[in-house]
Order: sequence, then C-alpha cells, then structure tokens
Amino acid sequence: MTRRNHRWTVIQSPAVDSALVEKLAKEINVPETLARVLCNRGITSYAKAKEFFRPQLADLHNPFLMDGMEQAVNRAIKAVEAHERIMVFGDYDVDGTTSAAMLTLYFRRLGLETMYYIPDRIKEGYGVSNLAIDKAKEHGVSLLVTIDCGITALDQIEYAKSLGIEVIICDHHEPLDRLPNAVAVLDPLKPMCQYPFKNLCGCGVGFKFIQGISSRLHRETEDAIANDYIDFVTIATAADIVPMVGENRIFTKIGLERINAMPRPGIGALIENSGLQLGKTNTGQIVFVLAPRINAVGRMGDASRAVQLLMSQDEATTQQLAQVLEEENRARRKIDEDTFFQAQQIVESYLHADSDPAIVLHHETWHPGVIGIVASRLVEKYYRPTIMMTTVDGIAKGSARSISGFDIHAALKRVEDKLLQFGGHKYAAGLSVALDRVDEFREAFNLVVEELMTENIRTPEILIDSEITLGEITPRFLRILKEFAPFGPSNMRPVFLARGVEAVGSPKVVGKDHLKFKVRQHRNVLDAIGFGLGSLIDKVRTGGSKLDIVFSIDEYEWQSPQVPQNGSGAESFPQLKVKDIKINTEGN
Repeated sequence: MTRRNHRWTVIQSPAVDSALVEKLAKEINVPETLARVLCNRGITSYAKAKEFFRPQLADLHNPFLMDGMEQAVNRAIKAVEAHERIMVFGDYDVDGTTSAAMLTLYFRRLGLETMYYIPDRIKEGYGVSNLAIDKAKEHGVSLLVTIDCGITALDQIEYAKSLGIEVIICDHHEPLDRLPNAVAVLDPLKPMCQYPFKNLCGCGVGFKFIQGISSRLHRETEDAIANDYIDFVTIATAADIVPMVGENRIFTKIGLERINAMPRPGIGALIENSGLQLGKTNTGQIVFVLAPRINAVGRMGDASRAVQLLMSQDEATTQQLAQVLEEENRARRKIDEDTFFQAQQIVESYLHADSDPAIVLHHETWHPGVIGIVASRLVEKYYRPTIMMTTVDGIAKGSARSISGFDIHAALKRVEDKLLQFGGHKYAAGLSVALDRVDEFREAFNLVVEELMTENIRTPEILIDSEITLGEITPRFLRILKEFAPFGPSNMRPVFLARGVEAVGSPKVVGKDHLKFKVRQHRNVLDAIGFGLGSLIDKVRTGGSKLDIVFSIDEYEWQSPQVPQNGSGAESFPQLKVKDIKINTEGN
C-alpha cells in the first residue's frame, strides 16, 4: 500500500503577529523562531515564559479547591486515628499501578495497615469489581480507596456499602450523569468541581489527595511530599498521554529531575534492565520504553507485580521483578508482532483498505492484552479508525482506536444498538459485540464512519510550528530548545519547515525502512533521518532537486573510539527527525 500524502499546516495563531514575537524574543532573549513557537502556544509574556521554563512546586494549586477533598481528607484522617484497615484499588495500566504503589506507601507511612488490589484484565476487566470488594471484606477492610477508576462504579460502590465498607474515589475519567454514592468523589471532571486544572492523570489526583491529608496532619512539608512521591506522578503523567501543560508540566519537569538524580530502587532497576542510561530519562523513554514494560505484566498476567517492583526497597527483589517485567514485555512483543502480521494479512487480502473508511477485525484466538496495541499500529499504518476484537467468554470484545480529528466514541454511539456495551473517549474505546452480529456491526460502523468522515480528516495533517533556515540551528538554539521539554500533548516537540534544501552524500535505507541522509542549505550541512520513510528515497536521490522538509530537532551523541566509554570524548550533534519530504517546485 502506498504511503498516504500529508497536509502541511503552518500554525498561525490570529493573536500572534510579528511585533508580539519580536517583543517576546527581546524580553526573554531567545531567537525569534523560538519566540514564535512560544507565542503560538499561548506563552506571550515574560511571566508566562518564566512559568513555562521554570515550573515550581509553589505553582501547584491548593488541593482543597477540588470538590470532595474536604470530605476525603476528613475520612482518611478518621481512618488514621482509628487505625483502620484500607484497601487501595488501582487499574492494571501504568497510571493505575503507579497510583496504587504511591497511595499504599503513603498510607503505610501514616501507620495504616494497607493492602492493594489490581484486577485481572481478562477475568475481571476494567474497574472496581465485586470480587475485590469481597476480598476487602475478608481482610477486615473498612475503607476502600479507588484510584484511576471508580467514577462509573455505581453498583459496585453500593455493594461495598452494603458490606459496611466506605469508599473514596480518586479518578480522572468522564463521569456518568449520576455519581457513585461514595464518601467522597475526587475527579476534576465532575460538573460541579471548580478545580482549576482539569487534565490530571489518576496518579495526579492521588497526589493531590496526599497533599490534602499531609497539610491537615502537618506532618510533612510540600517539598518532602514531592520528593517522596512525585516520581510516581511523572511516570503516570507521561504514560497516560495527558496534556503536558499546567500542573502536569510541573509534576513531570520536577519529577524527572528526581528520577535522574536519585531514582527509587524499583524505578532504577526498571531503567537499567530496559537498557536505558541512568540519569538521562526523558518523557519519550517513559512512553516508549518503561511504560510498555509496566503494562506488559498486566497484559500478560498479574499487574500487581508492577506495584511490587515500584514499592520495593530491596535491591535483589527489584532486580528480580525488573527482569520479570522485561521477560513479560518480550513475550508481549512476540504476540504483538504475530497479531499485527495476521491483522495486516487480513487487511491486505480481504478489505478494500484504500476505500473502506474503517478497519473492523475479529479473530477468536487473538490475545485480549495486545489488541489495543495492534489497533493503534494499524491506525498508524493505514490511517483509518480501527477496531480489533477477540473472543472472550463467547463474546467478541475489543478495542477501538481513531485518527486525529475523528471521534470514534461518537461513531460507536451511533451504532450502539449493534453493541452489548461500549465506553471510552474520542480516540480510544472498548466494546463488546455478540458473535453472531460482528458482520452486522462492521457494516453499520463503516456506514457511520463514511458519513462522519470529511476529506480533511481522511488526509493526515502535519502541524508546523515555524519555518526555519538550517543556519538558525546553532548550539545556543539547541540549548534553548531543550528547555521546552518535557514534551507531550499540548507541548509536543516543535516541528519546523525548511524550504529549498539539498540532499547530499549517499542517502540510504537503514533498519526497518528508515531513511538516512544529509541535507545542505547554503553552507550548513546537517544529518537527517526519517523513521519509516524509506519509500521516499527516490525524492532525495533526485540529483539537483531542491526539497522542502518538515522535521523536529534532536541530538545524538558520538563517542570517539579513542576515548573510553566513561571518558569525556562524547560529543552531541543535531539531527533532523524528518516527518515528510516534498519536491520544492519553486526552486527547481
């Protein structure tokens, strides 16, 4: 299948003009190109730039601005005073397991006998289960704290109450029309909640709960709380792909400093076992290296092993558990690759992938733990909404993933009469279909997607922060650009457009279809690599043709072979990570 053409859109905020860009560039002493990037992201003054580049714990909001915090803190303090038993119930993903580890450690520090519970993905599914509540009752638990789930658990909370167990909910997902009848519900997305920042992950909500309790008990300073728990929030925030602005940026920026300076034993073991270098962890490595390993134990078996790793202080235990995560991730990747290969064969053989608006696949033997990952990979390859389903207990259950601009949850709602159940959000959802209605659902879903899909949505878009010349990419430019990190949604790595460059040297395809070449503009020559862009090699081989390229800028280190690995011979060089290439029609 040929690579789909992309739309290039240079961001031009109507509120940003050249005078504003020039003013900000002078105020904070940065190149105008970077000032333009900042302005387009709403950072238009010295004060906002200071907040962006130098986030501080003091900028975090008062936790008691969150609706329900007063009741939640009072109930927690009552538990401390009465020496009650607590259960922390977390989800089986990165956000849920880091949250469970964080709250369990904190409650135990307060002297509370605390157990944690992570549901089995396949046997119990997502969310609070009656099985867990029964387990809590068996262990004499009187207070259940849910984290990263619970906002839709109406019946389960009633069941817990019937057994004499009170519940505090810490969640960040969209609520239903009715809230659970819990002692307190902490969720910034609640309609009545006036908390200023709405984009916390579940672990972030849990951290605010810890802040609230500690401020009332007067036991620890804000810095002490952050030092002991902010690393959990950092990993969860990056892995859960929440907007990297506001409090999330504060958590992540400060938390990365903590992880790189002095990682807790479990996180340090995870970093080392995954082949990363201690002291140089960034958000990209959390998302693409650490998070898959934490998720793998939940996808392949018991996610509580991730909680054990994150909580353990024993070096031998952390090394053993980190190796377990590594092995489980290796097994997950093998299943992932096999499933992806099978799915591609079906798409290429039986579906009209160039014309069908969506991909809906079902295979009874696919592993439930990997179909979401594979659906995302199919979206990336074929650029259309994708649903992957397998058979669980006689029902087709699956994961839906979408493309930019297309609300897959809304599309599923249009065909809910064909579904047993569904839930999720704009770009990701879960669903269940009766086996004898899979074909009927596929046909109905395709019709709805065809109706809702516009040509603009169908064509992938690359958003460009600014045009640039290669001569602007100086060491000082790179130093300032580094300070834009941590990167994530709403603060992605800046994307630039350079027009009329030349490919020089000997372009080649390396690895798995990656295009490696050099570009020159005037006297400036830079290394470039386009991941997955091997099919564009003919464009860069065309002798004498000028090119327009869209790219982000990274750095790679080169170690002189004459200097030992622990020596000082490593040098950093800029590298353009190319996203797309077009022939420059004006310069040829």
